[in-house]
Amino acid sequence: MELKLNRPIVFFDLETTGVNIAVDRIVEISILKVYPNSNKESRTWLVNPEMEIPKEASDIHGITNERVVTEPTFKELAKDISRMIEGCDLAGFNSSRFDIPLLAEELLRADVDFDMKNRVSVDVQVIYHKKEQRTLSAAYEYYCGKTLLDAHSAEADANATYEILKAQLEKYEDLENDVKFLHEYSSHKKRADFAGFIMYDDDNDEVFTFGKYKGQKVEEILEKDKGYYSWIQNADFPLYTKKVLTAIKLRNFNNKLG
Repeated sequence: MELKLNRPIVFFDLETTGVNIAVDRIVEISILKVYPNSNKESRTWLVNPEMEIPKEASDIHGITNERVVTEPTFKELAKDISRMIEGCDLAGFNSSRFDIPLLAEELLRADVDFDMKNRVSVDVQVIYHKKEQRTLSAAYEYYCGKTLLDAHSAEADANATYEILKAQLEKYEDLENDVKFLHEYSSHKKRADFAGFIMYDDDNDEVFTFGKYKGQKVEEILEKDKGYYSWIQNADFPLYTKKVLTAIKLRNFNNKLG
């Protein structure tokens, strides 16, 4: 079954130096772009992370410091990557919790703006976990009847994720072949930022999910505790979280002027 698309969707996968969204870096990125007419194009880049790749990470994906030392940095690739995903929805395996947030951090760090306002995302892992509770390699074997060779190669994982989603649509009659439906189905509780430091409550207002103001509305805290905004901006929070917080602060300021 082919995907029913109104615009292109990008399946992508990252290999990284670690799992900390705020500080870790991409060492490999693979993008598979699928068009509404089912045509596809793909690119894979090794990336110099400009930091040491820990042995624990290299043991998983096989990418060592020696392999990437002469490769371009993410900042050198950022504009090409941004152009390739421009106007596209996004999809991946555990993408809502990891790949999209980390990609956003790298783009913002490279001074390339990124947000999800005019696109949706599909997390194939969430669909899989809701239906079967397994891993990517097991999902590939279960849905596609194939063994995933080169697991933890970004290119192999991105292509496998695309094939799994098509197979999921074949298998489950209650899954609609519609990217917006799949976005809703594969989404966790609605986040204002990628990392989940700011969520939406039942009134669709932003609330903090951490620290001394956990569960309290962001606008009210920024008004009550003038120094909290500066503390977050200067602390080790993801750039996208800081961007969202700044937008809330500016919105509140503009509402007062209005």
